[in-house]
Amino acid sequence: MKVSLESARFGTAVVLHCHDQAISRGDGRALAALISEVLPSARRMVIDLAAVHALDSGALGELVMIHMWAEAAGYALTFASPSDSVRGLFESTNLVSVLDVYESVEDAITAMHQEQVQSA
Repeated sequence: MKVSLESARFGTAVVLHCHDQAISRGDGRALAALISEVLPSARRMVIDLAAVHALDSGALGELVMIHMWAEAAGYALTFASPSDSVRGLFESTNLVSVLDVYESVEDAITAMHQEQVQSA
């Protein structure tokens, strides 16, 4: 699985860009492992799904589980820029009510920054 990490503006979050068009169960596990390694020190992460056009059920399950873990641990994990097919999958499985999904990475970072300011 091809991914890259970058620091977001103001140090608000880390952005993880997924570069593969499809994410399978194995890729989902690798992604979840990377998130669980980076998120404790970053505390806030945006997963950029712009290049992803397909998620299998195993990968979807991994994303839900890592999101639940992050939320329980007090970390912020959001998803941004889903393609139409990934957004459709999130909507058809009603995960848009569970996952924090934003139209763009910038929207996700702005929301995190506003939340950080409000909680300070």
